[in-house]
Amino acid sequence: MVAAPARKAAFCREIMPEQHTDFPSAAHQHRAVRLWLYCVAAMIFLTLVVGGATRLTESGLSITEWKPVTGVLPPLSDAAWQAEFDKYRQIPQYQQVNKGMSLDAFKTIFYWEWSHRVLARSTGFVFLVPFLFFLARGMIPRGLKTRLWLIFAGGAALGAVGWWMVSSGLAGSNLTSVSQYRLAFHLTLACAVYFAVVWTARGLLPGAEPAQPRLRLAALVLALMVLFQIYLGALVAGLNAGLIYNTWPLIDGGFIPEAARLWHIDPAWRNLFENTLTVQFVHRMLAYAIWLVAAWHAYDAWTSRRVARGAMTMFALVTAQAIIGIATLLHHVPLSLAIAHQAFAVVVLTAAVVHAQRLSARAPAPVLRPMEQGA
Repeated sequence: MVAAPARKAAFCREIMPEQHTDFPSAAHQHRAVRLWLYCVAAMIFLTLVVGGATRLTESGLSITEWKPVTGVLPPLSDAAWQAEFDKYRQIPQYQQVNKGMSLDAFKTIFYWEWSHRVLARSTGFVFLVPFLFFLARGMIPRGLKTRLWLIFAGGAALGAVGWWMVSSGLAGSNLTSVSQYRLAFHLTLACAVYFAVVWTARGLLPGAEPAQPRLRLAALVLALMVLFQIYLGALVAGLNAGLIYNTWPLIDGGFIPEAARLWHIDPAWRNLFENTLTVQFVHRMLAYAIWLVAAWHAYDAWTSRRVARGAMTMFALVTAQAIIGIATLLHHVPLSLAIAHQAFAVVVLTAAVVHAQRLSARAPAPVLRPMEQGA
């Protein structure tokens, strides 16, 4: 009698296999959702890299209007190109920095910004369409719906924040580039969305790494420090501070510059955002702190015989990023090294998020099939 339900289930599978396979297993559903999120993460990564190149080539102000739909297509005629160029010639960047630029040179910077915008919009499409499909099929793990809607909202907000950033350098502004405040916020929000996508995707893998609480905390702190360092790096880029103090390990003649030069702007807090010396100095100090935390975490993991591979990988990546950053600085920020430095920062962030999530991972939440959700 006890085996009757099992025999009945086996009989049903034999005579009605198509009904038994209507829904993929929970493991297959997790895998499908995870692969989708990895695709989204890859799109965000590419968008971040192209966005960094757009900033470094001073291309971000080349498109002076925000057209989410019609802006998908670039100018398709000589007259359309001339109209776009005429709009660009009205803003301070052209008048003070690029006056006399040729139409062909304008097309180059235009395509950098256009590529960045198209990639961003395509990423939203790659997120939303499969998300709605997975929702309709009941394939989103329990507890993740709200998080994924918040991620989508954050991604959608990026478009508005991006235009808010670009508008800071358009006609009527006294800036020849975008505001460093808005640039840093835009980049950090994009990285925070990327952080959430990678964390969520990695969380759909089964199992967890056994680790002591201090190792889990150190990994999470390291990931958050890397995210904050990206924010500081955006301030450095927004102020072109890397072009001013090109010595290492000394900066402005000392390892720690004179206080009078670090805090000469009133009120004092503005030095953290507008003083090129202070901004670069803080960026350097946090880099040292990240390296020390990564080194301690790797040593602690190795001596504890726990999660040593991930911790050592993090230390190696942080060290490599520091070397790239120093080389970029000493060579007066050539485009190739600057792009490599920005792109590798996202690589370090990716590794930090994966490592931190692995140490804090729990088993994925069960997936409810539509019939079970309606019960």
